[in-house]
Amino acid sequence: MALNKIALGRGTEASSPDALKAALAELIATFLFVFIGVGSCIANSRISVGLTPAGLVSIAIAHGLAIVITVAATCNISGGHVNPAVTFGLAVGGHITILRAIIYWIAQLIGAFLASYLLKKVIASEGEIVPIHALGAHVGAWQGIVLEIILTFSLVFVVYATAVDPKKGSIGIIAPLAIGFTVLGNHFIGVPYTGASMNPARSFGPALANWDFTNHWIYWVGPLIGGALAGVVYEEVFLTPETGHTPISDEF
Repeated sequence: MALNKIALGRGTEASSPDALKAALAELIATFLFVFIGVGSCIANSRISVGLTPAGLVSIAIAHGLAIVITVAATCNISGGHVNPAVTFGLAVGGHITILRAIIYWIAQLIGAFLASYLLKKVIASEGEIVPIHALGAHVGAWQGIVLEIILTFSLVFVVYATAVDPKKGSIGIIAPLAIGFTVLGNHFIGVPYTGASMNPARSFGPALANWDFTNHWIYWVGPLIGGALAGVVYEEVFLTPETGHTPISDEF
């Protein structure tokens, strides 16, 4: 089972130069992603009242392009996770140790908060909050969780198919584009209902900057379940024993 492939990692990993460089890359990438994504939401609120069709398109494109940019920039350094749910999904599949996953999580959350706090201080109006993820009208908690599970499942499934699977061949070249387009497409579905988080760090940064954690647990539970399910399904169904699981390096 994929769950049996989770590795704890060495005690020295937290201080190894490789892990620290990778964590810094994740911090910078998540900072840029949240800055662009949340910044697009603030910009949209300046030119329109409420969510309009044009606003939905602009927000979706901003998040999708931000992922393309940040994943492409950091995939050769840290793997280009930019998302605790992606990190968790890869840990469940045994492609990253638990210790390194924790290091990544810390870096991602710090990057998300710094971006949100900077946006609040620099471009938000006096007294204006940084937009947080929230459930839409008539959307219950369980509905939000299910939607976030599905959206995140699709994202992590694409990550496995285009960036992790050793059989990916030349398609791996377009992995950042495929992952970014998945985020873009999912925003068209999820924004009116949950905000289309798929990323606990993306939700955590604005929530902490505003100190508003209303329904925040949904944006951890849904994405983490979705990421874990994608990791298990892809590992157990689509990665064969001969060409499947990529062993974790001793350096991890």
